[in-house]
Amino acid sequence: MSISPEELELLNSKLGLRSLFASKNIDLEKTLREIKYELRLRELQAELVKLQAWAIENRKKIVILFEGRDAAGKGGAIRRITAHINPRYFRIVALNKPTEDEQGQWYFQRYVNKLPKPGKIVFFDRSWYNRAVVEPAHGFCTEEEYKIFMSQVNDFEKMIMESNTYLIKFYFSITKEEQGKRFDDIQKSNLKRWKMTPMDERARELWDVYTGYKEVMLKDTNSDHAPWVIIEANKKTEARIAAIEHILKTIPYNK
Repeated sequence: MSISPEELELLNSKLGLRSLFASKNIDLEKTLREIKYELRLRELQAELVKLQAWAIENRKKIVILFEGRDAAGKGGAIRRITAHINPRYFRIVALNKPTEDEQGQWYFQRYVNKLPKPGKIVFFDRSWYNRAVVEPAHGFCTEEEYKIFMSQVNDFEKMIMESNTYLIKFYFSITKEEQGKRFDDIQKSNLKRWKMTPMDERARELWDVYTGYKEVMLKDTNSDHAPWVIIEANKKTEARIAAIEHILKTIPYNK
């Protein structure tokens, strides 16, 4: 492949040399992609620090939802977004199965309890939208509970936004083939095997069921005040960059 002077300079940088020597088989094209991704990521992460400082100073509340199938890359995106911002002013929420008391509450109550205070950001690694896809697909809620949720969620989100809160809803979209590949990679890795659960295995079998509920969710809860942002996530690096760029574009912080 031909290399431009700018690309040669990238390869000779500290980051470039580290990337080159980290691989047994040198692939210049792949290495350049990785360098450009890392440089762009660092640039965007610096902007996220500015955004958080603005939110703290102006007592803004920010809620960002990450939805998508298992292994879609939601957690990896959240880790890159939060890598350099102040941990005292953000929280990652990934709720477990509701307790017996929570099962008797209004469905949204336990999510209300996790919403941010002024100056804080909350990232939901899966959110109240569990009831729109995961729960009905696995039979964890009744048809009536599902219908009630779908009839209330748009108004619930409108109330959140009317309380001086920014709300961003991401859906990370991957193909069935890519999900299968990622599951296989997880199962082969001694370091990642713990991530695989019986529910993940079941999700593979329920792909088409998930798809049906997902399509209804994206159509019926894509409101004017809280639209869905679809992130094409087959390539993790591109998905992370796209998500951060959207956050920075949507929230009017001081640039």
